[in-house]
Amino acid sequence: MPRLYGFDNQALTRVRAEERQAVREAVSRIRAGQSQAEVAAWMTAEGHRGTMGGAWTSMTLGRLLDNPAIAGLERDPATSELVETGREALITPEEFRSLQELRPGRPGGTRSAEDRAPDHEYLLAGGVSECGQCQQRMAGARTGAGTPSYRCQTTFEGRGGCGKVRINAALLEEYVAEHILGELLRPGAQAALEAARAQLADEAEEVRGRIAQLEKSRAELAEPYAKGDLSRSTLVATDRTIGQSLKKERARLRHLEQVVDVPLGGVEDLARWWEHAPHASKRALVVLLLEKVLVHPARARGVRDVDDRVTLAWRTPVAS
Repeated sequence: MPRLYGFDNQALTRVRAEERQAVREAVSRIRAGQSQAEVAAWMTAEGHRGTMGGAWTSMTLGRLLDNPAIAGLERDPATSELVETGREALITPEEFRSLQELRPGRPGGTRSAEDRAPDHEYLLAGGVSECGQCQQRMAGARTGAGTPSYRCQTTFEGRGGCGKVRINAALLEEYVAEHILGELLRPGAQAALEAARAQLADEAEEVRGRIAQLEKSRAELAEPYAKGDLSRSTLVATDRTIGQSLKKERARLRHLEQVVDVPLGGVEDLARWWEHAPHASKRALVVLLLEKVLVHPARARGVRDVDDRVTLAWRTPVAS
């Protein structure tokens, strides 16, 4: 099976920088109004070729853009809901969802646009919410009845959570939004947010440094293996360990990068801005204000009250 364009391996853990840039440019052109055929022709004219060496067509480009793996996503096999994988990505999840809206009649999906429920944009997925029982990250997933919810993941990055905690997504997000709005109304909120953003930007640079070092260490394995100083079993085991560390660091970097471009400068009324902000900006603001949202088990089956189930760990000095 040929590799997915933009990635260097079948595991989707390494990207090809030149191909990633080509995909990003293609996505930008489509979002700006160019047709798929026009963008495919542009890619071919610029010398970009598919993984088998062929010229780009509207169909081959469409198949690439329909694949959620380019945004670090996959579809839950039970519900077809898009969920984050923590793997490397070529574009953001928000860009991928935007493409779906621009191309509603696309072929090749798991379900047709008519049959599939609209994807819920989970505000607290991707590392913001955690299970209060085992500290595993919560993931967005629909219930058997199709209701968007957050659940403790039983498998993620090589370790499993308890899988016992689930909460209705709308109830949790409304609870968090109510408290976020309360903090945004406090004096000094904007200054505190800017301070938090600067702190997280510094952390992002540290994570980039760790990623670069891990990638260097992985590349340096080739020489001792070629000389016979490193056995194949050791090579595979070491490469797997480095790969797991890279996956974790890249997931953390994506989490931090959400805050970089949130447009807070010059916003006079942060509470009003929140009401109409796009999903990506709201998510970034949540990351700025909160270190984590801990979700505890329900007192009994069917209990919908979330007040005693949620602990908010605030990041900024203004929030307490």
